[in-house]
Amino acid sequence: MPKNETVLLDLDQIVRSRFGEKKIPRFIINWLKRFIHQDHLNGYLSKGYLGVEFAEKAADYYDVHVTVEGLENIPDSGRFTFAGNHPLGGIDALSVIAQVGRKYDGNIVIPANDFLMAVKPIAEYTIPVNKMGGQSTDLVKLINDAFNSDRQVIIFPAGLCSRKIDGIVQDLPWKKTFITKSRMSHRDIVPVWFSGQNSKRFYRLDSLRNFLKLKLNIAMLTLPDELYKCQHKSYRMVFGKPIPWQTFTAEKRDTEWAELVREKVYELKKED
Repeated sequence: MPKNETVLLDLDQIVRSRFGEKKIPRFIINWLKRFIHQDHLNGYLSKGYLGVEFAEKAADYYDVHVTVEGLENIPDSGRFTFAGNHPLGGIDALSVIAQVGRKYDGNIVIPANDFLMAVKPIAEYTIPVNKMGGQSTDLVKLINDAFNSDRQVIIFPAGLCSRKIDGIVQDLPWKKTFITKSRMSHRDIVPVWFSGQNSKRFYRLDSLRNFLKLKLNIAMLTLPDELYKCQHKSYRMVFGKPIPWQTFTAEKRDTEWAELVREKVYELKKED
C-alpha cells in the first residue's frame, strides 16, 4: 500500500480547536503530551504506514510479540464475521486487523468505537459506531452495507474494551447486532480470543466512573498510555473454527446466541 501524507498528533492544535483562544495553562498541555506519549506516537505515525501495513508494523514498533494459533481455521474464501474479545483497546485490535487483513488482501471492514476511529491510517477500514447512545439512520445503513459487502467484517461486540467484572477482567455483555447481521448476510462467525489486560489504574478509573455515575468514559482517556505500556510484552491470539450462520435459529434470542459465541471465544484461551 503506498505511503500517504503523514498526519501527526498535535495536542496544541486539538486544544485550540476545542477551546478556541481560552487560556489553557501550558504546564497542563505539556503534562497531557507526556501522558499520551505524543512524541512516541508521532514517531510511529511519521513512518507513513497505512492500512494493513500500519497494523502489522505496530507490533515491531512497540516490541510486542503475538503468538498466533488457529490460522488453519480461517477459510481461504467466503465472507465471514470475525468476532473477538477486546481486552486492551489498542494492540489487540491492530493484531486482528493485521492477521485478517493480510489473509484477505485488506478486504476488511471494522465497525469501530471512537478510539479506533481516531487512528487515521486505518480509516479506510473503519465505520463509526456510537456505543454510548442510539444510532442514526445513516450509521445503521453503513453497518448494513458492511455486512452485505464482500469484505470480511471484524467486530468487537462488547463495543468497549474489557472491564473488571466480579473480580475478573472480561468483556461487557456482547451486543446482538453481529449475530443478527451475520445471519441476514449468510456469514459464518469466526471466534477470536486475545490475551492480556490493562493496568490496575484503568479498572480503578472505570469503577470510579460507575460509582460517580459519570457519562464521560474517563478510563478510555488513558488508552494511549495503556498502549505505551504494552511495549516489550507477549500476547496470545487464537482463531476458532467458524460457526455456521445457520446455527443461529429462532430457538434462542439473538442476545442469547451472542452470549454463547462470547463463551466460545473465552473457551479458546484454554491451553490444549
